[in-house]
Amino acid sequence: MFDAVRTRLSGRMKSGLFWRTFLLLSFLTTLSIGSWIGMINVFQKDKQAEQTAELLVSVVTLTKAALTHSSPDLRRELLIELVSNEGIRILTLEPTDKVEPPPNNSLMPEIAARVRERLGRDTRFSRRVNDMPGFWMSFDIDGDKYWLMLERERIAGLTGVQWLGWAALVGALSLLGAALISGLVNLPLARLTAAARAIAQGKRPAPLPEKGSQEIIQANRSFNQMVDDLQQLEQDRAVILAGISHDLRTPLARMQLEVEMANLSQEARDGIQSDIGQMDAIIGQFLDFARPTEAATFVPVDLSELLEDCAHNAARHPDVRTVAAIEPGIHVPGNATDLRRVFNNVIENARRYGKTPGLDVTEIDIACHLRMTGHGRRAVVEIGDHGAGVPDDQIQLLLRPFTRLDTARGQANGAGLGLAIVERVTTRHHAELQVRNRDGGGLVLQFSFPLAA
Repeated sequence: MFDAVRTRLSGRMKSGLFWRTFLLLSFLTTLSIGSWIGMINVFQKDKQAEQTAELLVSVVTLTKAALTHSSPDLRRELLIELVSNEGIRILTLEPTDKVEPPPNNSLMPEIAARVRERLGRDTRFSRRVNDMPGFWMSFDIDGDKYWLMLERERIAGLTGVQWLGWAALVGALSLLGAALISGLVNLPLARLTAAARAIAQGKRPAPLPEKGSQEIIQANRSFNQMVDDLQQLEQDRAVILAGISHDLRTPLARMQLEVEMANLSQEARDGIQSDIGQMDAIIGQFLDFARPTEAATFVPVDLSELLEDCAHNAARHPDVRTVAAIEPGIHVPGNATDLRRVFNNVIENARRYGKTPGLDVTEIDIACHLRMTGHGRRAVVEIGDHGAGVPDDQIQLLLRPFTRLDTARGQANGAGLGLAIVERVTTRHHAELQVRNRDGGGLVLQFSFPLAA
């Protein structure tokens, strides 16, 4: 699980939800640590000052008692023992002593007040006497003044630097925990997002793991069921459309034969044959729209050669004039038959709807070249006409099935599946399709294909 989390974190560090969760947990952790330190300072400050004052008073009291009740000839040995064993040094207080102020911290004023309350208001404190560092405190014995020096370590608590160090350590561990928790929380959603993106690209994602919390199990199970239902629906639709198309073409062929054998005028015969041809073309569009494009069948396709062939076939129409600017040697992964169908549909759409104003022909520009895009180096194909174009607010309607913008592009027969087939096949080839109006008139379709390895 931890390896999966690390992989997800390294691959999706720019995920907005991950960073939102991480920053929220980090903020709450930092606020908690700050509150914790503040509470310790508030509630422990008085107790620490009281304990330190009691220690100082006890040391002074015991030292005074030991010196007072010891014989004069043993006092020197007692002072040496205090220094070596207890770290306590006793010196005579002289008026000429060089004394520095006591330690500057938040506890010192309260400690000094408590000690002076017990030992006398003339008790002095210092952090250095005669350039000798330590914690110095004055006391008197029968009117004689003395300095008592304790090692700082015996009364020092945590310094600000130490507090900062501990806080940094706890904060770093908390941030690491926040990152781990954010990754674990967002991992199921990241998997669901990747699976949904795969469906949008025409792929069948691997089943999501049905484990974790009850909500995640139910969501993943429902998603897996939806994927299976969509796959079954796709298969059923393809079978139904193929069956209907096959069944319709049989009576169409019989009608064609009867028209040929019937005693009809040439005008009536041409009209019926035209209607039969349109019906057959519509059935062909249904089949093309229903036919799946499996990524497993993709092979490197010479896109340059395929476009040259499409442009050459389009130029055979007497009402079409093509201008091709195709860079040679460009290969993309895909299905050559489907790609040819895509480009032929676009060219046929331009031939029908994009006739150049003032001319009896349709001018079609076909270009193919390599270009750096936001997804890396890609093969960019542009096919455009010089016709009337389409209103900007209706461009996206062109890609919808069974939609024809007759008022914008001229009346024509068909089922409105031409560009829907183009968009469907383009998506399954992991390519991008952009439709826009050309400056000066006309419609341009731009394809961006990944290059073959």
